[in-house]
Amino acid sequence: MRHPRIWIGALLGALLLAGCDGGRAVSPRAALEQRRVALQETLAEDPKQLARQVELARLLLKLGDGVGAEAAVQAALGAGGDEAALRPLAAKAAAMQGDGDRAFRILDAGAIAPEMIGEAAWVAGNVHLDNGDRGSARDAYDRAVRDLPRNSDLWVDVARFREANADALGARDAIDYAIELDKANSAALAYKANLVRTQLGLTASLEWYDAALEADPDNAGALIDQAATLGDLGRYKDMLVSLRRAAALVPGNAQIYYLQAVLAARAGNYRLARSLLQRTRGRLDDEPGFMLLSAVVELELGGEAVAATWADRLIEVQPENLTARRILAVAEWAGGDADGAAEALAPIVSRADADSWSLLLAARVAAELGRGDASAEYQARAAALAPGEAAPFAPDGYNLSGDADAEPLNPAKVIPAMEAEMAGGNAARALQRAAVLRDANRGVADANILHGDAAMAAGDYAQAVRSFRAARDLDASERTTLRLANALYRAGDAAGSGATILALRDSQPSSLAADRLAGSLAMDLEHWDDAIAHFERVRQRVGNRDVVVLRELSKAYAAKGERARAMGMIALAYRLQPLNGEIMRLYAEQLAQGGDAQAAADLREKMEQVGR
Repeated sequence: MRHPRIWIGALLGALLLAGCDGGRAVSPRAALEQRRVALQETLAEDPKQLARQVELARLLLKLGDGVGAEAAVQAALGAGGDEAALRPLAAKAAAMQGDGDRAFRILDAGAIAPEMIGEAAWVAGNVHLDNGDRGSARDAYDRAVRDLPRNSDLWVDVARFREANADALGARDAIDYAIELDKANSAALAYKANLVRTQLGLTASLEWYDAALEADPDNAGALIDQAATLGDLGRYKDMLVSLRRAAALVPGNAQIYYLQAVLAARAGNYRLARSLLQRTRGRLDDEPGFMLLSAVVELELGGEAVAATWADRLIEVQPENLTARRILAVAEWAGGDADGAAEALAPIVSRADADSWSLLLAARVAAELGRGDASAEYQARAAALAPGEAAPFAPDGYNLSGDADAEPLNPAKVIPAMEAEMAGGNAARALQRAAVLRDANRGVADANILHGDAAMAAGDYAQAVRSFRAARDLDASERTTLRLANALYRAGDAAGSGATILALRDSQPSSLAADRLAGSLAMDLEHWDDAIAHFERVRQRVGNRDVVVLRELSKAYAAKGERARAMGMIALAYRLQPLNGEIMRLYAEQLAQGGDAQAAADLREKMEQVGR
């Protein structure tokens, strides 16, 4: 059985791109718990105290105890409470237990007291949103806001709804208003941190997580999100501190186990990672990140069949997830199923922009299957180190243009039509469609990205820059920032492109793409130390599997006069790409400078033979 370790380093690297305690005042949650205990003691002596039963129900809802809140509502009804006034609280308790259908039945069972209609609409909005019925959710939230315009917690849910609709500007406005209404609302501050993470990057979000935890040190959700952010920043010790604090508050939380498993896998302790993943007890099995990590862990531990199962499941929900396809290919190949590996790789190697890693594995698989010509072709493409551009995907069998004309604001109809038009050379028409979609969704990053992509296809780089800038103002992730950098470069603004790449590197230190591009920029400027720092970070993450990184490191070390390191890097590159002309040339130069003239001459002779 083949050991897949040499093929996994890059995959794990791609995956993991996924205050102190002391004396302090009683936290808001602790204060609520103290009040809960006091109320329950009082009510144990006299359960007919209606006002206190209602207070207890609301307090338990704040604590997230749906079962306890429902019992308190029933006790309030038993104490003579108005069913029309208590119905929204009962519905909220049911929804909190994950039973949205029962929540709706409770709301529909009778009249709602006029003063409680806003709260009833709020519950309905949350359930509709959880069910994916965004139209009904919008109507419900609109009614709730009319009745409860200054409820900070309601505006947090409105922000959640707007983000679900990809309305980044609207979500930002809602959460800012929630904080304006209550500057100590920890949930609002934590949600603000999540939005800032998307808009401005990882580092910028940390101050908002700190603010959320200052407002409520026992906000477990904020601690978990902070831990994930710290992990993406590579601050693993700080990440572990946050996870331990969260685990003390919500022991057994599945997300905590998952993040601890990420840490364990990052440290190479795959058995511990597997144990931690198993402790989630299936609660995260449908999450893409969980599936990907599970596949990598099982592959490292020799469980090729299990790894393939996880990768297969992920591909079912994310057919375009190339990392999952690579893992599936490695698992099948390591398990002795060369045909399965070839099938998994086929959608990748058929692309003009296929990466050299996948092409090299495809070459090995093809050779094992006796397909010598295919193996040689894959090796030649990998050796070129110059991937082309991916062809737009245009499904067959549909009247794409007609469907898009009939529903010009439906992305599901418009995007395939645009892709077909761009592939057919009619980028101008695609740009017109994108403009209509963007103008109707100015606060949606994807709409601006789509417009920028169409502008690039049409050769209007200035317009593409404007569109990608608008997208980056909403979402500063790799997908927007790298597009902006490319558009700036195409528009002739090399300095602006470089600054954009460096800004991404600063805001998203975990970005491999940012380090690669920043390293290339440093090479162009002959800033060898900077180039080495960027490319070494990439090498630490993906291992010695990226020929371009090894080649550039060799050049940079050679320019600094560090010949031993330069030789080591180019030797590694040559093992991966023994037929690549540039690699052979650089290797020959290093050998000659190191005094091994015969080896250099032999390599140059090989270059001439390959060149023929």
